Amino acid sequence: MGLKRAVDFLLAVIASLILLVPGIVVALCVRLTSPGPILYWSKRVGRFNQIFLMPKFRSMRIDTPTVATHLLENPDRFLTPIGSFLRKSSLDELPQLWCILVGKMSFVGPRPALYNQYDLIELRTAHGVDRLLPGLTGWAQINGRDELPIPEKVEFDVEYLSRRSFGFDMRILFLTAGKVIRRKGITH
Repeated sequence: MGLKRAVDFLLAVIASLILLVPGIVVALCVRLTSPGPILYWSKRVGRFNQIFLMPKFRSMRIDTPTVATHLLENPDRFLTPIGSFLRKSSLDELPQLWCILVGKMSFVGPRPALYNQYDLIELRTAHGVDRLLPGLTGWAQINGRDELPIPEKVEFDVEYLSRRSFGFDMRILFLTAGKVIRRKGITH
């Protein structure tokens, strides 16, 4: 755990410096294209099911219900003018580097559930996945991202729990970069 935390911190510092200017540009675009705050802070479930606040660049209107996007009847109607682009490019995720810097998240781990995704939280807890720090990306993201039903996501989380290693994390990061570049597995 100590090595993983040190690598996470170092990579987050480097990524924050490299992505500072693009982050400022995205922040300005969010501000200029829709009313409301630049960042959206959502309640997420972290290690040992502790709730923490996770920032994202706001891609949805301020009147959007607080549920997982796949549970919205017509999620596209809640997107801001640049929301779809932010989500498909994963630029909305950049502020999560803050959570990695302060130790609430890792680069690799199960994606943090929303506080009200009780079925996902319950399954993860039953399989011991709640012991892991949530990640910016994870094994389930590589194997389907938004397209996976919850039981399959948890199967991939359990597989990650049993296989986790520095090499496996590096593989997941490399595969994530390819998915982001190809915008694969994103439904909104």
